[in-house]
Amino acid sequence: MSSTPRPPATPSALDPAIAARLKRSADGLVPAIAQQYDTGEVLMLGWMDDEALHRTLTTGRCTYWSRSRREYWVKGDTSGHFQHVKSVALDCDADTVLVKVDQVGAACHTGARTCFDADRLPVTTPVA
Repeated sequence: MSSTPRPPATPSALDPAIAARLKRSADGLVPAIAQQYDTGEVLMLGWMDDEALHRTLTTGRCTYWSRSRREYWVKGDTSGHFQHVKSVALDCDADTVLVKVDQVGAACHTGARTCFDADRLPVTTPVA
């Protein structure tokens, strides 16, 4: 049994050809990496199910599934920190989505530009 709340089991309008390619977790989700389209800066990681991906592809704004709140959320609706979608791609295994966005304001819920700024880990092995 999964400890992550599942998205609703309602039919999605996601293109069936795209849906057939997706490799989802046991919870029906795929990780979605948001990246600034013009600089390559990695902004955040969210989770999408078929419906969230469909909404992202058709509205031009990132929609995610909140595992803690158990609901869809559109980035920026409450914070004003919008993600305007420039492109969406699946990785080679179709188990991760890359969304290139134009980020307005902070991407992280902490108010930081990116979720990956604050806690850099020490690298102790030589880098080739």
